[in-house]
Amino acid sequence: MSSQTRAAITGSGVFTPSQVITNDELVVAFNAYADRQNAAGADPQIPQSSADFIKSASGIEQRFVLDKAGVLDPDRMYPRLVPRDDGAPGQMAEMAVTACTDALAQAGIDAGQIDAVICAASNHERAYPAIAIEIQQLLGTSGFAFDMNVACSSATFGIQAAADMIRSGSIRRAIVVNPEICSAHLEWRDRDCHFIFGDVCTAVVLEAADLAQGDHFVIRSTRCATQFSNNIRNNDGFLRRTRDAMDDRRDMQFVQNGRKVFKEVLPLVSRHIADHMADEGVTADDLKRLWLHQANKAMNDYIGKRVLGRDPEPGEQPNILQDYANTSSAGSIIAFAKYSDDLIPGDTGLICSFGAGYSVGSVIVTRV
Repeated sequence: MSSQTRAAITGSGVFTPSQVITNDELVVAFNAYADRQNAAGADPQIPQSSADFIKSASGIEQRFVLDKAGVLDPDRMYPRLVPRDDGAPGQMAEMAVTACTDALAQAGIDAGQIDAVICAASNHERAYPAIAIEIQQLLGTSGFAFDMNVACSSATFGIQAAADMIRSGSIRRAIVVNPEICSAHLEWRDRDCHFIFGDVCTAVVLEAADLAQGDHFVIRSTRCATQFSNNIRNNDGFLRRTRDAMDDRRDMQFVQNGRKVFKEVLPLVSRHIADHMADEGVTADDLKRLWLHQANKAMNDYIGKRVLGRDPEPGEQPNILQDYANTSSAGSIIAFAKYSDDLIPGDTGLICSFGAGYSVGSVIVTRV
């Protein structure tokens, strides 16, 4: 493949909400809720949560959210976002504009030079019109835009889609943006998962490599795979009102069977990465950085050890979930955006995301 048809990541951006919920704050709210439910005769009784339990189970210490007060209200336990009329920017589009603007600035290009906008995220705030088209309008980009959803793998699948279009010559530049309002689809009243998610938005600019200005990462190869599983699921959707007595059913929000996910996803992801690297002639010694999906520290430690054949050295596999928690598709891109500037020309890294579906996507990049 010639350098003219290769795709490159030339800019990245991260929008971080201003409000933070620490584990200690979250536990106070959850335990107050549990006490009230237990006093009212909850059967089974709801066990208490603790900051130590959250840290040991996940590695998470805090999370950023769009609305802290609603989540921490024991009578509510979910965010309160102000309704917007149809003439105002949507919540996801507003987050996206900030992340995209930063990514464009890093790439050194104007929004008008973008040919395609892909809004790749786990839960879109509406079915249509596409969030991506709203983002396109707000940014002032040309070309076309569309939404896609592959849950936690949405960012890497979006990168492959954009890179393929650049490789084929149908476009020259694209932006892949991942606005994740995870606080709105998390069940904050469930002790097993009430600590998992946070809100954020990430964006990456992709260009034909011959257009890139300054430092960038050439995309050597992309690979995606899926395998159906019900172990991570959310049953909410437009059919909800067609079925009786479903208003507060537990599976209308995020649900997962954590034990099965660990057992099934870890070998799937490790094998996917190993096969991708082998097919591209990349060895563990060649790999300078692993930017993994940020769901659980134990999962990342396991995958890093399997891929590298040893425990990762400090900095080789950066984690950000202690600060951001799980941000679905955005997690690996936050890690990439924050921990890539130190790589030098010739260094190779791998971005990988995985999650519901099951789905797994990997992107091998080399610093130029």
